[in-house]
Amino acid sequence: QFTTRVVSCRAAELRPEGGGEPVSGFQVVLEDTILFPEGGGQPDDRGLIGDVPVLRVTRRGSEAVHFVPAALEPGAEVLLSLDWERRFDHMQQHSGQHLISAVAEQMFGFKTTSWELGRQRSVIELDTPLVTAEQVEALEKSVNEKIRDRVPVTVKELAADDPEVETVRSRGLPDDHVGPVRVVDIKGIDSNLCCGTHVSNLSDLQVIKLLGVEKGKKNKTNLVFLAGNRVLKSIEQSHSTEKALTSLLKNGPGEHVEAVKRLQSSVKLLQKNNLNLLRDIAVLIARDFKSKPAPKPLFVLHRKEGDSEFMNIIANEIGTEETLLFLTVGDEKEAGLFLLAGPVEAVENLGPRVAELLGGKGAGKRGRFQGKAAKMSRRGEVQALLQEFVSHQNPGA
Repeated sequence: QFTTRVVSCRAAELRPEGGGEPVSGFQVVLEDTILFPEGGGQPDDRGLIGDVPVLRVTRRGSEAVHFVPAALEPGAEVLLSLDWERRFDHMQQHSGQHLISAVAEQMFGFKTTSWELGRQRSVIELDTPLVTAEQVEALEKSVNEKIRDRVPVTVKELAADDPEVETVRSRGLPDDHVGPVRVVDIKGIDSNLCCGTHVSNLSDLQVIKLLGVEKGKKNKTNLVFLAGNRVLKSIEQSHSTEKALTSLLKNGPGEHVEAVKRLQSSVKLLQKNNLNLLRDIAVLIARDFKSKPAPKPLFVLHRKEGDSEFMNIIANEIGTEETLLFLTVGDEKEAGLFLLAGPVEAVENLGPRVAELLGGKGAGKRGRFQGKAAKMSRRGEVQALLQEFVSHQNPGA
């Protein structure tokens, strides 16, 4: 916690990180702050100003701007509280990135070009087209040895024109940077220009797990990792999943993969048999219709189980030169698929109207109009529309 004063407060809007409508609130600047504004690959902190939650912290020049949902009085003394769990997680991931980047460069000459601290996992972009599994294993072993060595991590500030600045690892300063620069030093391992929050000793990282590599941008490789408490949470999640699978599959963890493969094979076979049966049913439905002495000019069918192929087989078997077909599959009260088939001119005129009635979208050509329906419950209205059309075309029908 930290006591400070409100300098300014002005109305503003915040766009949620996941998208959606902007949130109305206020941008607050304090005399000083303990909340880190997003930057340097690290997300921002969260916390409270008094009892008002801080929803975002950004940097504007040398100021940290706190977005809050309620106005605060300029000049008022306020108690600032930090969300420590989030902060400590970011400290572990960021210090973990410094350590991994430094050791990767020392061991293999892989330079770090960027990194991202994600919500679930973090990613380091390495300036190399290939990182082997053996290199990942050796790197993981080395960084964890240094964690066990309890190496101290210190922070110092230097003047921007200090010659020592040239000796530390850096990707450059922001264009609007003013004042001293901050150097994070892992004793004997790395010295790096950085604005982020860090642990004071590598032992605070607990453990680092390298999850593997993914193909990055041109000639680059993304190294995925977890540090500290995220490793423990990942193990807990994996163990819970393992227990659930053991219960469902009725065998031990070592047999889960083979059991799932067998289930997949069974499902594929069942799906194949189901498709064959649907095709047979479609053919029988069409033949039954055609066997009638005087087939009706309108054929309507709904079936809960089915797909586009099922409907098209029926249309192909019946023939659509003289008969207008309205076929639907899916739940009668929810969404599904529809097919309108028949004389080309009739389908062109009626297709868009059918789609509109069903609250869906569709497209068609050569006497077929098909698509998705959001309101399958309105099939009766479509049928009435088609019946009226057919009656006008065939007065005796």
